[in-house]
Amino acid sequence: MSETASVRPALTDLTASELADGLRRRSFSCRELMQATVDRIGALNPIFNTIVNMAPVEKLLAEADAADADLASGKVRGWLHGIPMAVKDFADVVGFPTTKGCELLASNMPTSDSILTARMKAAGCIVIGKTTTPEFGLGSHTFSTLWGVTRNAWDPAVSAGGSSGGAAVSLAQRMLPVADGSDGMGSLRNPAGWNHVFGMRPSQGRVPQAGMSDVWIDLLSNEGPMGRSIRDVGRLLATQSGFDPRSPLSMQMPLGWKENEAVDPGILSGMRIGWLGDLGGHLAMETGVLDACREALHHLEAAGAVVEEVPLGFDPKQLWECWLTWRRAGAGPRVGALMQLPGAKEKIKPEAQWEYECSRGMSFTDFRQASQVRTNYYQHMRAMLDQWDLLVLPSAQCWPFNAEERWPKQIAGREMDTYHRWMEVAIYATLGGLPALVVPAGFHPNGRWPMGIQLIGPYGGDAKVLRAGAAYEQIRGDFIARRPASVGPAK
Repeated sequence: MSETASVRPALTDLTASELADGLRRRSFSCRELMQATVDRIGALNPIFNTIVNMAPVEKLLAEADAADADLASGKVRGWLHGIPMAVKDFADVVGFPTTKGCELLASNMPTSDSILTARMKAAGCIVIGKTTTPEFGLGSHTFSTLWGVTRNAWDPAVSAGGSSGGAAVSLAQRMLPVADGSDGMGSLRNPAGWNHVFGMRPSQGRVPQAGMSDVWIDLLSNEGPMGRSIRDVGRLLATQSGFDPRSPLSMQMPLGWKENEAVDPGILSGMRIGWLGDLGGHLAMETGVLDACREALHHLEAAGAVVEEVPLGFDPKQLWECWLTWRRAGAGPRVGALMQLPGAKEKIKPEAQWEYECSRGMSFTDFRQASQVRTNYYQHMRAMLDQWDLLVLPSAQCWPFNAEERWPKQIAGREMDTYHRWMEVAIYATLGGLPALVVPAGFHPNGRWPMGIQLIGPYGGDAKVLRAGAAYEQIRGDFIARRPASVGPAK
């Protein structure tokens, strides 16, 4: 082994952009990278359970060899050329089942790639498998009867969050360099915060989606990027973004983020940031969560930002009822489409069946009224974000909980009346269709459980949010560079 090779960082430690740069320089090969990736997954996946339906190693190495041959001939497919990726088990990838964490869909083989997958493949990635998600993506805890429990990267005894739990843990444990996810009620944001990585829910319509039974209402949930650096998050979002006629509400407004954009931390000076906290006591918060978030805000203030605690100014109880209606309108029919299959009532989790049963009693008037509330809320947030550059909320209301539990029944002594009430903090960006980037904020006093904050910007202001995140990343570089200690099997 050469001296250079002996001191070279492990390939799996590098970000996607660092890998892309190294591959272009021929510092290492796509085959070396693929072998390092499958070796690390082989060592850690039995502990954390993040990647499923992985392709045979021989096939993946052959694809890596083909990527090397292209580079040798001067052909570069895109910035992800030769980089391994596992796609969340919600998006279709030809050759891999799309199970959505449901036993009834274990053999569901798509005939075409999703828009998201096709764009990432066109940028050069090699899909190696799928990342875990809870059944139908419901609930911010990644477990299912099909795949079992996905465990937190920092403490395998507790939840990884969800529904993009497999993606977040794979990033934090260096099994993947960059990842995709999807987000309705914090599914990108909660696991990012709980695993000390970045996750971004883009503006509604920024990333087009097709292949759904409905291309209008179902956009309440959207797809986006996750990564260990803002550079990777921005580049992957640029790859995923752009209008597609199969998704008629997809955004035509340019992203406005350059591939290798350099951000000066000085942009934080004078930036006006509204801290929403626990919404004046409305949101139940576990002890220490707000303190960890305030620690992040102190760093922003030290960089010159003006941070003030502000009221939401909109009735959160009304928004919760609005959320329940929209959620049922989207989730209920998806579950209902499978309820007539043999064994459905026994195999589909009760939380999903509850969404379906609630949706059956909804009227058009119910949905119309909820839509009007959402419209009023959007206009309210538009006005707030004319006054404030960013609004900030915690990424979750509690610390990661025991991985064997289904969901927290109480937070700070308050009963949670639904399986998702403990993630109410996520609905405020979702209902506004607003971009929300989660950045690492702090840790529980035990040092093992991370927490993040949501940086929420105006509709279409995805690049603005990314720039703020990039500036924050620079001022807290050593903290963000922290990584989980080596762990043994979960007890």
